[in-house]
Amino acid sequence: MINMKKDSHLTGRDLMGMVQLRPEDVGKYAIVPGPQERMQAVVKKLQNPVKNFTFMEYSMYTGLFEGIKITTINGGRFAADTGITTEILCNAQVKAMIRVGSCGALREDIKVGDLVVATTALKGEGVTQYYVDKDFVPTADKSLTDNLIVSAKNSPMINAVHAGTCWSTDAILRETKEHVGRAVKGGAIAVDMVSSVFLTICQLYKIPAAVVLAVSDNVITGEMGFMNTDYYMAEGAMLNIAFEMVKKLEGK
Repeated sequence: MINMKKDSHLTGRDLMGMVQLRPEDVGKYAIVPGPQERMQAVVKKLQNPVKNFTFMEYSMYTGLFEGIKITTINGGRFAADTGITTEILCNAQVKAMIRVGSCGALREDIKVGDLVVATTALKGEGVTQYYVDKDFVPTADKSLTDNLIVSAKNSPMINAVHAGTCWSTDAILRETKEHVGRAVKGGAIAVDMVSSVFLTICQLYKIPAAVVLAVSDNVITGEMGFMNTDYYMAEGAMLNIAFEMVKKLEGK
């Protein structure tokens, strides 16, 4: 056995130290998008946002929304960087997190511009195997998720809201009939690249987490909706829904 000088070469707490982040620097809640541009849309809704750090390709900001302290970070487009940023948030002791992302639909009736709220996730990426065994099911916090579904269904900008399992894979170019068929057979209604990692790590740290995803394309029908107005409308509505959820958590 290798005689390493400590149990893990790097931990989430080590990363916090590297970026000089303290628990008192972050908000009670975190809204976690993937790309920088979506994070900047969250920052625009915050009053007096302060940049906590910029490290590699990640940036974190904390500010106020109607008096509630909220943190946002571009939590990664892929499984590996999502693992890094989620570890940072968990070690910073955020009390609840909402992931706002995008997904491909795995049912014909789920349209571009709809929302999917992930209740559980299938682990098809390469990160979670280092955290949990193969039988572990990444599961969103039920109370947070139930409230998120209600908020999403009340949004006038959303045509339909679907709740169910999301298959996460980091092999986007291998979404073949064989692999997609296996995921659908396992109950998946949507596919993304990060939800299983995000939910797994939050679960292990016992931090309530929920996931809402705007549908950008349909894997079954082959529709690509990345330039579709409905998709961009859903993205904007999704952020508003996340902020409304935070207000609910605070009893506002």
